[in-house]
Amino acid sequence: MNLALFDLDNTILAGDSDYNWSRFLIQEGYLDGAIHAEKNEKFYADYKAGTLDIYAFVEFQFKPLARNPRAVLNQLLKKYVEEVIKPMITEKARVLVKRHQEEGDLIIVITATNSFITKPIAELFGIENLIGTDPEEKEGEFTGKVSGLPSFKEGKVTRLEAWLKGKNLSLASFEKSYFYSDSHNDLPLMQKVTHPVAVDSDDVLSEYAKSKGWPQISLR
Repeated sequence: MNLALFDLDNTILAGDSDYNWSRFLIQEGYLDGAIHAEKNEKFYADYKAGTLDIYAFVEFQFKPLARNPRAVLNQLLKKYVEEVIKPMITEKARVLVKRHQEEGDLIIVITATNSFITKPIAELFGIENLIGTDPEEKEGEFTGKVSGLPSFKEGKVTRLEAWLKGKNLSLASFEKSYFYSDSHNDLPLMQKVTHPVAVDSDDVLSEYAKSKGWPQISLR
């Protein structure tokens, strides 16, 4: 059995689920567009530039979760996945994931985006295992705070190693370990696996992948 890790946003999704979740909440009237959209754009630009303050970002992103009852959020998420996320899934992405499934690999979606949004997205691909940034919950409702370490940059490495340890595994347990990502923010984890693959990658990752001879593919 090999290990296949998939980043989510702009990798097996042809778009960003975090960024578009905020836009969706504005569209549905749950966020003030004038205030929120500008901050959303700024955080997204910081992410692409590699300068994102992940704790400031998750505080920003988790506020709407704390303001609304879980039942309301669940209905909103269902509509969001149906209307916004499903059109982002390309046939090439489905084929790639299916290939690893047919080969019997251990498959994990590992993403900086919060696990509330991303769990049902991973399930659309038939992937049960998810490592995301976890929003804190109390009595079934979100508090607006983060639980544990965000799954971002070096945090992805730490979270993955902890997840594997819980299964009595490590990266060394696998003959081959793949990680598919679009972003230079994922270089800490890409450098840990045996088979890193750049997918529709940003300019920084593309140049780095070229210098290392890593495969570069498109799922669009």
